[in-house]
Amino acid sequence: MASQRFARPIFDNPFVKIQELPGNTVKRNSESLKQANCDPKGTSLVVTRDVDLDTTKNTWLRLYVPRRLTKNPNPKKLPLIMYYHGGGFVYFHANTFIFDVFCQALAERVGAMVISLEYRLAPEHRLPAAYDDAMDGLEWLKNTKDEWVCNYADLTKVFLGGTSSGGNIAYNAGLRAAGMAKELEPIKIKGLLLHHPFFSGKNRTESEEKQKDDQLLPLVAVDKMFDLCLPKGVDHDHEYCNPCANGGSKHLDEMKELGWKVFVSGVCEDPLVDAARACVRLMEQKGIKVFKFFRDGYHAMEVFDQSMAAALYDAAKDFVYAASRT
Repeated sequence: MASQRFARPIFDNPFVKIQELPGNTVKRNSESLKQANCDPKGTSLVVTRDVDLDTTKNTWLRLYVPRRLTKNPNPKKLPLIMYYHGGGFVYFHANTFIFDVFCQALAERVGAMVISLEYRLAPEHRLPAAYDDAMDGLEWLKNTKDEWVCNYADLTKVFLGGTSSGGNIAYNAGLRAAGMAKELEPIKIKGLLLHHPFFSGKNRTESEEKQKDDQLLPLVAVDKMFDLCLPKGVDHDHEYCNPCANGGSKHLDEMKELGWKVFVSGVCEDPLVDAARACVRLMEQKGIKVFKFFRDGYHAMEVFDQSMAAALYDAAKDFVYAASRT
């Protein structure tokens, strides 16, 4: 069975028992963080560097560039992926070890510059704070004179992507960006990369019922994290949680008119896979071209286990370069 082939990661899982604390916060376990690495004499395939975004919000960006470009006096500019990490909006950071490793491999295997956003977490900062931070990141990209961006990134080939809650951010920031495409020029967004996106709703889906006791992401944790991140007083059919609510966003029509393409990946043993499929159907009904990559496995498995990630990187590379040509 799939559950035997794809063993869940063994680590101090913060999702299993979420502990709320006084002062509108939660208990967060210590975690392995990764320092940026821009050593010009290093042997890593990807170089990284951190830059401030908004010091008043403690937001920042980690830039990833394949090392081979830095050794080329006339490098060919690459597509750029703005990436948003996972963690249910409540946990993890841009420099969390597993997400740093994932972004390094994404840059090298896809052949792209990657910029990972350190956004504000809930419940201290409820949605739409993370979406606001994502838009701040796009404004920074629009205006920056950063040497790496100027030398290595093709701003006419930009993608918004993320894992789990990061996929939710990519989708919702994408809706905003589609509604202000002219204001974001010279950036030209080509599409979205939604890796196991974090969506749900009031009504239970078949996959949520079937995987409600999932070892990595039990349904009680999904519900609790949305309770912690959504604006106070709304239910789980709010648009930030359920993209299909009320027929979906009006900005989907603008995505279609702009010619954006969307890559959606999911796995059969993810409680949230049916919500992702529902979002796919919604976008297709709106006339948006969606590239689907669904297979066996558990939620965010390519982040937790790099040995499972090769097929995802290959599919994402095919998508990015096909979408870049349109």
